[in-house]
Amino acid sequence: MTKKKYTEIAELGEFGLIDHLTKNIKIKNESTLKGVGDDAAVLDYKDKQVVVSTDLLLEGIHFDLTYTPLKHLGYKAVVVNLSDIYAMNAEPKQITVSVGLSSKMSVEAVDEFYEGVYLACERYDVDLVGGDTSSSLTGFAISVTAVGEGEKDSITYRSGAGVNDLICVSGDFGAAYMGLQLLEREKKIFQSNPEVQPDLATHDYLLERILKPEARREVTELLRKIGIKPTSMIDVSDGISSEMLHICKESNVGCRLYEEKIPIDATTAMLAEEMGINPLVAALNGGEDYELLFTIKQEDYEKFTGADGGINIYAIGHITEESKGAYLVTSSGQEVKLTAQGWKHG
Repeated sequence: MTKKKYTEIAELGEFGLIDHLTKNIKIKNESTLKGVGDDAAVLDYKDKQVVVSTDLLLEGIHFDLTYTPLKHLGYKAVVVNLSDIYAMNAEPKQITVSVGLSSKMSVEAVDEFYEGVYLACERYDVDLVGGDTSSSLTGFAISVTAVGEGEKDSITYRSGAGVNDLICVSGDFGAAYMGLQLLEREKKIFQSNPEVQPDLATHDYLLERILKPEARREVTELLRKIGIKPTSMIDVSDGISSEMLHICKESNVGCRLYEEKIPIDATTAMLAEEMGINPLVAALNGGEDYELLFTIKQEDYEKFTGADGGINIYAIGHITEESKGAYLVTSSGQEVKLTAQGWKHG
């Protein structure tokens, strides 16, 4: 069997690598006047407002290459930024991608990462218009910036929630967190006994949620289609509790979430119970689900009836006066104060 030859990045050099990675870029958006190839990209949004978000992902902090395929990582690095743009009720149009590359990475490995980047660009109709490459002494580093456009009257902030608004979410929660727990468990088993094969059967959904998440583009499209502008919105990257507290703080309100209303997939609950984790804790304080959490006027909720297009929207609580605080109401009627646990990324 012939051993596959890998190309060291040094053979191409920085500029050769950039040319190699960007030679097949095709521009999709009219707002992209100039993409890769000059000192800066040139964008023209005419009468639209511009929305910008950026994220930094570091090997060993935000991802583990032991179990994260590079193509999935490239896809995810883009998607997590696009999710922020959708959470503003805007449309992402361009991205820049900068990478710090360690000496252990080959050109083929970088190609695999960029396959995921370009797949995300194709899936979400965005243009890669720039970035940078550098050497890294501490592992793989990724910085993605997303630029989007939105109508002035459509942009949605965290600060608009009002008393008696309904709190809604798209999809289910805790799956990404449990996917990470599964991968970490199997990694430890493999490290102690490399002969043991990972036991990942029947967990495809959880693994996809952590390794290859999707931004909820179709949710914002649905909201526009049925004529709902959320009063506030945020994407759930750090767990429902943390994100709800952000909205409460920025809107100067309180909230009541209801335990029995929090959507949790059956496979998430099963694995959580198997591993001795409360599924509700995984949903509230896990993260990286990248669903949208938003508030709407009560009278708007009926607009979802018969118009969901297969999209699951759940009402999980309501907004209260700030003086009433932010609480979860358990199935037994007890009120438990919401706290921001943060999120250990995988």
